[in-house]
Amino acid sequence: MVMSWIWTGIAGISILFAILNGNGGPLAAAVIQGAQAGVTLAISMAGSICLWSGAAAVMEAAGITAVLSRLLKPLLHRVFPSTKTDGILSEKLSANICANFLGLGNAATPLGIQAAKRLKRGDTATDELCRLIVLNTASIQLIPSNVAAVRAGLGCQTPFDILPAVWVTSLLSAGLGVTAAWLLGKVWSR
Repeated sequence: MVMSWIWTGIAGISILFAILNGNGGPLAAAVIQGAQAGVTLAISMAGSICLWSGAAAVMEAAGITAVLSRLLKPLLHRVFPSTKTDGILSEKLSANICANFLGLGNAATPLGIQAAKRLKRGDTATDELCRLIVLNTASIQLIPSNVAAVRAGLGCQTPFDILPAVWVTSLLSAGLGVTAAWLLGKVWSR
């Protein structure tokens, strides 16, 4: 709610100053041009999003997520101890992690929500739920599909040249985030 007021205020102040400085015409042209660019970008990204979301659905239907769940089991048991007793949670978390690996936040989100519902205990966020939220926010990406699609849609000839930077930053952010969640879980549990 607060953010909507902030963004509305920023837009209103910008419009006011554009009009006061006599730049109302260029502002209107920029708004129309920006709207057209947004639609063009959304259409160009739709193909990539459909491709990778479909791939994620095929992986689940083919049982690949179950195999990935078994492969990720040692890691999942350490980070999410509830997966030891809840196989469905393990599969949802594995699929969520794999979707994030592929940079498919739109495919990872529903899986993360399903896992979060299984981790929820009453009205209190458990430590595991907090770790899931941190991992989804700072997801480790091996292939940043959506970012590459945006870059390609905007005319970049080498949309995947950002891979080393994405790998380093996603590993660091996820590692630091999980560590912070673990430390804060220890502090608040006392």
